[in-house]
Amino acid sequence: MSQKPVYVKQCIGLNGLEKIILKEVRGFSAEVYLYGGQVTSWKNERGEELLFVSSKANFKPPKSIRGGIPICFPQFSNLGSLEHHGFARNKLWTLDPNPPPFPTNSSSKAFIDLILKNSEDDSKNWPHRYEFRLRIALGPTGDLMMTSRIRNTNKDGKSFTFTFAYHTYLYVTDISEVRIEGLETLDYLDNLKNRQRFTEQGDAITFESEVDKVYVSTPTKIAIIDHERKRTFEVRKDGLPDAVVWNPWDKKAKTISDLGDDEYKNMLCVQSACVEKPITLKPGQDIRRMRYNTFFLYRNFCSLISCPHLLQI
Repeated sequence: MSQKPVYVKQCIGLNGLEKIILKEVRGFSAEVYLYGGQVTSWKNERGEELLFVSSKANFKPPKSIRGGIPICFPQFSNLGSLEHHGFARNKLWTLDPNPPPFPTNSSSKAFIDLILKNSEDDSKNWPHRYEFRLRIALGPTGDLMMTSRIRNTNKDGKSFTFTFAYHTYLYVTDISEVRIEGLETLDYLDNLKNRQRFTEQGDAITFESEVDKVYVSTPTKIAIIDHERKRTFEVRKDGLPDAVVWNPWDKKAKTISDLGDDEYKNMLCVQSACVEKPITLKPGQDIRRMRYNTFFLYRNFCSLISCPHLLQI
């Protein structure tokens, strides 16, 4: 008698932190730590890792985890008074026992709903009440979908404003052999040049030095092509107009304590985000269409001419 498949499994991860394993019947899997509400692993049916996590990553609160998909809220970057990339990635999320219906069409049985609410510590630097619900789903064909709902629960009549990103670290074979398609001819803010605005000139984005750019008004689909492994990631997003592209390269990597000196070669951050124009929510108001999907595709590169946050391979 065959056993029923286990789609969701709770267990203990590094340093005693609780994590959830999502698994589909074809062998696709994902790993989510309740600390940070953070996806730290995403594997295809061959067991190959698709996300990058540094060998020096800290799995010790209150340090953030370097890699996977950190949640940047209520601030992306360090433009405000909060810690770099906000506090959501440094908080312990909880499983949501009574999640509301989410606007997804996924038929996945491998999913979890997480929730994060304001704490007294948050109020010291960001005096607002909020409710952040996050669904993480692994589709039957291996796609990874993340859907966020953020609500203003202030009782004092005050609105709040925030920026946001799914800070996705993709694992690539060799950053020098990677290209991004879908962002050409678009405007971007260059964080290496005091956020000056430029227009992308190339027919695709390739890498030969440090890159830290916020592309604005981006399309809903972006392709990341790993030539050496003949793999294409396709990012699909909804409600997130910007896309952040980052790789620290060699000199910057050596200054990052939780990143190996040469690990920049195997990572690329392509982040679905809302950065240029912050979101403002009135009391009782929420935003629901912040979705991110990623897929991966293996293709014959002889015929290859040209991602809710959805990651697809």
